[in-house]
Amino acid sequence: MMSRLLEKILVLLSVLPFACFSQEDGLFPITRPVIGQFSEIDGAQLKEWPQREDELQCTSWRVAGEANNLNPWRTIPEECIDYVKEYIKGKGYEFDLVRVSKIAGAFATTVNLSNDGRDAWIFDIDETLLSNLPYYAAHGYGLEIFDSAKFDKWVETGNAPAIESSLNLYREVLRLGFKAILLTGRSERHRSITVENLSKAGFCDWEKLILRSTEDHGKTAKEYKSEKRNELVEEGYRILGNSGDQWSDLLGSSVSERSFKLSNPMYYIP
Repeated sequence: MMSRLLEKILVLLSVLPFACFSQEDGLFPITRPVIGQFSEIDGAQLKEWPQREDELQCTSWRVAGEANNLNPWRTIPEECIDYVKEYIKGKGYEFDLVRVSKIAGAFATTVNLSNDGRDAWIFDIDETLLSNLPYYAAHGYGLEIFDSAKFDKWVETGNAPAIESSLNLYREVLRLGFKAILLTGRSERHRSITVENLSKAGFCDWEKLILRSTEDHGKTAKEYKSEKRNELVEEGYRILGNSGDQWSDLLGSSVSERSFKLSNPMYYIP
């Protein structure tokens, strides 16, 4: 008897705080036990938690790559293929490219240019002016190890579309009076198709188009582009801006006054 009485008292005490106060009293805003709120988290939401952690891990990997902390890396992690695909095809990639171009354009307007025609802005081509997404979409968005022969076949189609935000920056740089110099890792044998592709995509009036000659093959992109920038400086050019999707487009010797790194989570070129 005493045991049953004690149980009833404990039950009464457990509900008493919620019975004595109500929202209308203005004294206690909670009208049901707090623990009851957790019933709103259903099984589907619980299943999303590991998925959300995977997404954060891939975001962390992408940021580390953009900061050049993964140097060097060969392919994207297999578990991040859906993440990279969603980023590239969604608004995130577009927003990042637009932001970089706007920041670069804002800088360009602050430069006091001379009248000697030697104020230069360097542009990389692939994933900077032209997009190779049609090729990479067919090759796992960077999951496959790079195959130069397959990529060359794509280049030879001449169908790479313009990156619109880069085209806008390119036009603004020319309007301001900079000399646009295109410095690419493409081979000299692809000069004609590259000119055709660039023109078709809306790019024109560049000062120079520099491609890899026979003696440049075997050099890293950083070595090759540094040497070409050195030559430009020796010719009297002042490199004031440089836009590229790889750190090897921007680092090394004869670097620009300001460099602008475009996002590219699909591949890394040393």
